[in-house]
Amino acid sequence: MHSPWRYRWCMLTLLLMFALIGCEAQTAATPASVPTPRPHLVELFEVTPVMVGADRVRTGNLRAQQTFDLFTREEGQLLHLPYHPGDRVEAGAVLAELDDTQLSAQRRRVMAELSRADSDLQRARSLAGRNLISAEELQRRETDLAVLRAERELLDVRMAFAKMTAPFAGVVTQRLVEPGAFVAKNTHLMSLSDPSVLRVDLRVSEQELVLLSVGDAVELQLDTAGSSRFPAYISRIYPDIDPITRRGQLEITASGLPSSARSGQLVRVRLTSAIAERLMVPFSAIRVEGENYVYVVNPNNEVEKRSIQLGQRIADQVEVIAGLSNGESIVIRGFMGLTDGRRVTPVTPLALRNGAG
Repeated sequence: MHSPWRYRWCMLTLLLMFALIGCEAQTAATPASVPTPRPHLVELFEVTPVMVGADRVRTGNLRAQQTFDLFTREEGQLLHLPYHPGDRVEAGAVLAELDDTQLSAQRRRVMAELSRADSDLQRARSLAGRNLISAEELQRRETDLAVLRAERELLDVRMAFAKMTAPFAGVVTQRLVEPGAFVAKNTHLMSLSDPSVLRVDLRVSEQELVLLSVGDAVELQLDTAGSSRFPAYISRIYPDIDPITRRGQLEITASGLPSSARSGQLVRVRLTSAIAERLMVPFSAIRVEGENYVYVVNPNNEVEKRSIQLGQRIADQVEVIAGLSNGESIVIRGFMGLTDGRRVTPVTPLALRNGAG
């Protein structure tokens, strides 16, 4: 016979086993709780047009409106070169003179031959009127006379080249040869410039270029003139954009500059674009990955990555020329982990919350 205590012990063990099995089954039947995703917080900026006019300062160099490099057009000994750098000359003043002795002798010879050919032609015409010479002979005499006249005209031109004059009033900037030297054709003797009208060649970005027009007023500042500003205007906008630097070129004409202004001098140009309605966004909103883009948040709080075209930057804001519309919202903070199509939770900046409280 079995002991009653052993029987009770076996029954208790069986009950405990059934209880444990029931707990495990209940635990397995209960589904695991899914963690709630953490919201992606972002700060937004609503795009609205604002009236903006921009001042920008760019640097360039002054240059004379007119410059002239004097080159010889004949060879010969340089007899006179009376002016030195810094000398002022008047329009028509003789800048240089070559020895034209040989050309003068050639012209005298041609003049003598021309006189004889003219006499021969007159006699030939008289004989032709009496049918004593052929028409071909008369034509040959006429041709000889025409050739000699052309030689005389050519020598007159070459002799005129021996005396070189100033095409405009200005200041001598270079003197490269001294009198007495024998110079060949196309020798650079000296240079002349007109400092009465100075210009500035300026390169600006293509975004700035579209905001400027010929005739727009600008201001110039010279380091040698302190804080004084001098009026100028845009006289030319070149049509091409450099494909590498993405910059275009302006020509600015100045007047009324102080007498101390010199060609080649550094000048600061203040460009002022007209006040106009522009879409301005914080520069911190711009992302760059091969191109400029922003994250736009739609009414369902879903993010769209969108390419944009930028204009000029003013302080901590930048103009958007294309890609955004009035009233759209863009992300300006909370970019970590942000991807196209993600759902976000807009928040109010702390500064605004404190101000509202």
